Amino acid sequence: MRDKNRIKPFLEKLEGYWNKVPDWRFGQLMINFLGQLPRDPFFYEEKEMEEELDKFFSEIKYTK
Repeated sequence: MRDKNRIKPFLEKLEGYWNKVPDWRFGQLMINFLGQLPRDPFFYEEKEMEEELDKFFSEIKYTK
């Protein structure tokens, strides 16, 4: 059984990044992010997904 306490920190990270691109709808955020992953997102653990979010948002241009 996975630790349910992993969910809130992950969602907080996602919220922080989504706030950097507030003009993106949720679907846009997911397609833009998930579409560039090097492997099927189904198999990522949350920590791996957080690392990929960090990488993605360090490389994109966004309005502050």
